[in-house]
Amino acid sequence: MTGPRIEETGSEETTRVETASLRTLVQYAGASGDFYEMHYDIPFAQARGHRELAVHGLLKTAWLGRLVEEWFAGRGAITVLDVSYRGMDFRDEPVTCGGRVTGRDGARVALEVWTASADGTRTTIGTAEVELTEGPV
Repeated sequence: MTGPRIEETGSEETTRVETASLRTLVQYAGASGDFYEMHYDIPFAQARGHRELAVHGLLKTAWLGRLVEEWFAGRGAITVLDVSYRGMDFRDEPVTCGGRVTGRDGARVALEVWTASADGTRTTIGTAEVELTEGPV
């Protein structure tokens, strides 16, 4: 991934695809302490009308944080990451994480961030800000 050309606000976008396996969901549950059965117990999820296990919302947030961190590749620090969950993503299905530069004020770069399910529905939406460090941008 290359860093954003921030002089072209709105034109620079980046994406990466993540997929949560059962192992990923169980590992995340252990790391986060979120053991809600919706994330690892298929009969439980299906009894509540879902076809598959749900990806943790905070795991999707972590994926977005990693997207921004890798996108800026040490040229700045994330100072804001604010998201809202709008839909569910499921085990073994691709989740596209995306970001777009929306503005710049001095060393602060504003971003729109999102996750989208396999059908393109945005399931998480939000904003992020990166404070650029000195050096080439």
